[in-house]
Amino acid sequence: MKLSTKKMCAALTTAATAGLMTTQALAADLTITLGHVDPAEWQTSKKGAAAKVFKELVEAESGGRIEVNVYPNGQLGGETDLVQSAQDGTLSMAFVSGAFGKVCPEASVLDTPYLFPSAPVAWEVLDGKFGQELSDYCLDKTGLRTLAYGETGFRNFTNSKHPIQEPKDLDGLKIRVMTVPLFVEMVKAMGGQPTPIAWPEVPSALSTGVVDGQENPVSVIASNKFYEIQKYITLDGHVYGTDFFVINDDFYQGLSKTDREIVSRAAKVAGTVGRAIQQLNSAQGLGELAKNGMEITALTSEQQAQFQAAAQPAVIEWLKTQIDPNWIDKALTAVKDASSH
Repeated sequence: MKLSTKKMCAALTTAATAGLMTTQALAADLTITLGHVDPAEWQTSKKGAAAKVFKELVEAESGGRIEVNVYPNGQLGGETDLVQSAQDGTLSMAFVSGAFGKVCPEASVLDTPYLFPSAPVAWEVLDGKFGQELSDYCLDKTGLRTLAYGETGFRNFTNSKHPIQEPKDLDGLKIRVMTVPLFVEMVKAMGGQPTPIAWPEVPSALSTGVVDGQENPVSVIASNKFYEIQKYITLDGHVYGTDFFVINDDFYQGLSKTDREIVSRAAKVAGTVGRAIQQLNSAQGLGELAKNGMEITALTSEQQAQFQAAAQPAVIEWLKTQIDPNWIDKALTAVKDASSH
């Protein structure tokens, strides 16, 4: 009898637990879908970390009324697909980087070479008046509301030929760039030979000598073990990569005031966490590159100024043919203000 009673109690406990879980599952009366292309692992993936924090905060603060379903690893397509899905409403939210500039070209002003002298300056600009103005403009143009800005990191040159210490060292080097015109203009202005190649083909292109080098954040260079096929890296930080945490605005406006506040607040925290993970990855990645024999060139302020003088004016002139020049002036002024204190 004693054993039977224990079994009965266990069964009742299991049933009660199952009933509670069912009740909690049924309590969610709203579902948010969020897609990104990075791994789900929050300790090493900036978008993975941001998505996890967003999900946990929204579900907790809503008391389980809102459920967040995250689709990492490009499960719903590449970044261009995610932007399109968010625009047409088949996806509630997306965490994307370069693809956002395809639907709101003005966002490309953030890719101006050597615009941001440091990450903290970039954060102040993006989280301040300029970032809000850009968000509002792109909202009107795309129907996507930028809830927060994340970070993909500063991009740097690597190559297999020789150290790059000044712009003329790029002369004759075939540098793989993204299939983005701004990056073609940038490398061309510094004397290199820009070669647009899709990301999946980059390792092969480097290994076979189709290109001599490429440019990416340290974290990407380390995680893809480019140190096995590239000898030299220059920490010039020519472009600060920005992530955009966007939501379909019709969906957003359909939320209650309380839920809009929950979602907005969680997105801002998520963007900050993503930045922190990216900073950690960059620091650890640099150590990994050194450990695996890459020759690292850290530029002096004078050398950095040479790169900026070679690339920035040329790209700005090109940008003026693509977007309203006022956006360039606003960005430069915002950076100057943020750098002055």
